Amino acid sequence: MIAWLKQLKASFGASFIWLICLIYFTQGFRSFVWTAVSYQLKDRLQLSPSASQFVSSIAFFPWSIKPLYGILSDCIPIKGRKRIPYLVIATVLSLLPWLVLGLNATLRNSTWHLMIFLTVQNLGSAMADVVVDAMIAEAVRFERASFAGDLQTISWLAMALGGICGSLLGGFALTNLQIDTIFLLFSILPAIQLLSCALVEENSVDSNNSSSSRLVNGNSIQDEDNSLGKKSDIGNLRRKKSQKNRKQKAVVPSESKIPEKVDSLALRLFNSLKAAAYSLCHAFKQPIILRPMTWFFLAHVTVPNLSTVMFYYQTELLNLDASFLGTVRVVGWFSLMLGTFIYNRYLKTMKLRRILMWAHIGLSILTLLDIVLVSRMNVAFGISDKIMVLCGSALADAVNQFKFMPFLILSGKLCPPGIEGTLFALFMSINNLGSTLGSFMGAGLASILNISSGSFDNLLVGIVIQVLCTFIPIAFLFLIPKEATGISA
Repeated sequence: MIAWLKQLKASFGASFIWLICLIYFTQGFRSFVWTAVSYQLKDRLQLSPSASQFVSSIAFFPWSIKPLYGILSDCIPIKGRKRIPYLVIATVLSLLPWLVLGLNATLRNSTWHLMIFLTVQNLGSAMADVVVDAMIAEAVRFERASFAGDLQTISWLAMALGGICGSLLGGFALTNLQIDTIFLLFSILPAIQLLSCALVEENSVDSNNSSSSRLVNGNSIQDEDNSLGKKSDIGNLRRKKSQKNRKQKAVVPSESKIPEKVDSLALRLFNSLKAAAYSLCHAFKQPIILRPMTWFFLAHVTVPNLSTVMFYYQTELLNLDASFLGTVRVVGWFSLMLGTFIYNRYLKTMKLRRILMWAHIGLSILTLLDIVLVSRMNVAFGISDKIMVLCGSALADAVNQFKFMPFLILSGKLCPPGIEGTLFALFMSINNLGSTLGSFMGAGLASILNISSGSFDNLLVGIVIQVLCTFIPIAFLFLIPKEATGISA
């Protein structure tokens, strides 16, 4: 392990490896502060479950537009650099909201202000996630392509470690510290991340090459399609001839060249953005890409997410404390790792349609555990509430990984050459948008059933509806390529 880390350090530099690990660790450690946010919405602001889930869904919306950050950083360099300046901006956006919320009780105790600051914070986190993925892709391509898997491995290990530490410490912190203190403590990590950005050097973009090609999350694409390129060549020839004629007739003052340079730069950036958007739309409209992504989107939207409602039920009616819920999240992280191992070891050769079908059947069966918990049938059999919550959460996270792994496999294999990075970010955004809309569906269902804090009479009906909706995506599995497996798509 130590030799492996030394080899990565020698290939990419200690500062680069440190920054990558720090960013991913911070992403995982977010569970530390978001546990406090959940209690702030429930206890301090006294929001209903549906209102709390609505606020959380709005706050996480920036994760649904990740390709926008990738296109901006690829096509619009800041002072000749495309990654570090955007990473600095993202880190500042991640840092300031926690400082403001930690120091200002008025803003922290206002629902609308809290939602705005949480949205800004997620904007910074999502942008940092996209930029660091692009940095990894570029480092692998320009330095050592053989280390691609190693960089991804160390990234996921850092995130998993952050998630475990954040979940463990989050419950302990809520028991012993004030929420404002938790916000301020978490801001230490973005502050260190901001300082670490100064340690990584980035080469300036060559102005001569920037107009011909751009990098999209570490992968080059043409600035313009063939027809645009031909038109621009003809235009360039005409401009050169006209410039020669003007030079022979008169001398142009140097001051007049400045607006021309500004217009040329603006036109070049516009064409670059246009070409990136065109490439994405053209690739995404292909049926082999559109159909599977439609299924994964429907798999989230058609199943209402009642996780916030269950959080209220577990803390108010079952009286489960923050420390135990933190332990549940830790078990969830280990279940994700176990699910990944089982999938890679035993399920890679299975047809994806079959895997996804059984994953949804398994999720519906596991949701029945919530019915047992809410109906209090477990008490009649002498099974404690903690055992039910712990086992249900662990198994659900593992089964969800069986569903997420095919998504990653299809996303990676369906991306056409040249725009893999940004198109993959688009796939992830579709997945995140589906989750957000699923949360809205859950909030709407809770509101219709009049489920509120202290009133969970209709929660059982809501869970039954959730179980029935879990079978809907199975009817649309024809959208998944028939012969696709974990090895070939």
